[in-house]
Amino acid sequence: MRLCYANQTATVDLVPALVSTPSPSVGPTAGPRPSTALPPTHRLLAALVAVLWGVNFLAIHASLEQFPPLFLVALRFTLLAVPTMLLVQRPQVPTRWLVGYGLGFGVLQFAFLYTGMAAGLPAGVASLVLQASGPFTLVLGALLLHESVHPRQWLGVAVAAVGMIMVGLSRAGAAQLLPYVLVLLGALGWALGNLSSRLAAPPNPLHLTLWMSVVVPVPMLLLSLAVEGPAAITHSLATSLSPAAIPAWLGLAYTVLLGTVAGSGIWTWLLARHPAGVVAPFSMLVPVVGIATAALALGEIPTPLELVGGVVVITGVLVGASRGRLPRVGRAPSATGRHR
Repeated sequence: MRLCYANQTATVDLVPALVSTPSPSVGPTAGPRPSTALPPTHRLLAALVAVLWGVNFLAIHASLEQFPPLFLVALRFTLLAVPTMLLVQRPQVPTRWLVGYGLGFGVLQFAFLYTGMAAGLPAGVASLVLQASGPFTLVLGALLLHESVHPRQWLGVAVAAVGMIMVGLSRAGAAQLLPYVLVLLGALGWALGNLSSRLAAPPNPLHLTLWMSVVVPVPMLLLSLAVEGPAAITHSLATSLSPAAIPAWLGLAYTVLLGTVAGSGIWTWLLARHPAGVVAPFSMLVPVVGIATAALALGEIPTPLELVGGVVVITGVLVGASRGRLPRVGRAPSATGRHR
């Protein structure tokens, strides 16, 4: 629980910043003009990210067998941060949105996700619960970025939310409510990261994705030392060269190269070109892959209520993402009060 309190400060500080000081980069010269409808190729890219992130839960599960959760997050992003600082040009975005993206998408999301999975939430169920980021992003995007939302999108999010509640009830019945809540908080962190990425409007989204990793290692290492302790970290490293630790390293390589570089790079590229509420619902397709692969590889069979909840979630995605005429996207007011 110390983890929760340690990260809530970042969440509270970020929200007022989103409202009161919109980025100057949100404007006609910041990048491609946002579109309110995804063309077919962009929908395929969003679906590809869902596959990469769905399988990613198996990779995380394998790595958690060897490393403590908070230290694993620090290790994951350190492997990204070091080559990034040496080889990749810093993105031309305001520092506050780069830090906001790192705190939301990197620190909050993965600290809560890894801790929830280590506390016992199955990988397939975690892949479903984390997709609450879709409803969180749409609601926060409408409230804080003044993005217009089509009634069909609100209906889709409402349906998906009902599915999430069904999963939560199933977890409560299985005496696993705390891990469920932890991963749900991770979804909120993901949503905050989505908004920061949207406001950053990076000319090169992959550079933003990579440089976001620079924000994560120090706070995560400090959290790991305080919560997990030096002994647990030392033991995990000392035994990590044994043959039994090979799956953990393979899982870590997957999360770094495919889950982060490829998946997050495509995701931020899409967010820079479309409203957050249009792109984010596709993240709820991740459980299809996550639950299926966890059942095949780990023997994790969801309860009937979780399966029904998952179907309801996917139905909400299909309703919210179906083609329809959407209203013009609202724009965040600039610091001077004008819209641009």
